[in-house]
Amino acid sequence: MSTDGVDKSRRRFLVVATSAVGAVGAAGVAVPFIGSMWPSARTAAAGAPVEADFSKLEPGAMMTVEYRGKPIWLVRRTEKTLKELPELNSQLRDPDSEAPQQPGYAQNPNRSIKPELLVLTGICTHLGCSPSYRPEIAPADLGQAWRGGFFCPCHGSRFDLAGRVYSGVPAPTNLEVPKHVYLSDTRLLIGEDGGAA
Repeated sequence: MSTDGVDKSRRRFLVVATSAVGAVGAAGVAVPFIGSMWPSARTAAAGAPVEADFSKLEPGAMMTVEYRGKPIWLVRRTEKTLKELPELNSQLRDPDSEAPQQPGYAQNPNRSIKPELLVLTGICTHLGCSPSYRPEIAPADLGQAWRGGFFCPCHGSRFDLAGRVYSGVPAPTNLEVPKHVYLSDTRLLIGEDGGAA
């Protein structure tokens, strides 16, 4: 077969054009595929730190914010509550918060940066139920010894107003203290602790 009448420049053009169309098609398929590997904006936002303004939180009251799909409780404790916390130590499983469930800055008798504000993840450490906030003193259903705290209705676990677990209940450890940092006297950022997210 003779190639004398073949236009070589036309052949090169057709090869280059076909290659270019193929490359554009491959990129058109690859871009959405690679893009699907990145988390969606909604997913990225779900893991982002959350700001909470507790300026209107009255002493003895609790508010809830959501962080990574979990309830985060902010409780403004009273002076009376803070004074009574040490009196409960003999009834608690881990009164000194020795289990690593909180950042170092919350490993103290109050389990908080500022004593008056408690920040907790509102999930029971037994099987993941959400305990109820029960600030009342000696209610009929919890007994005369109850000084206020959190009661898990699923299996009866009890926690004091520092989130410390009582002895003899199903929950094995204190309620978790999430990472957080104060932005001002009335605002904090949950999910960061001054640099590390």
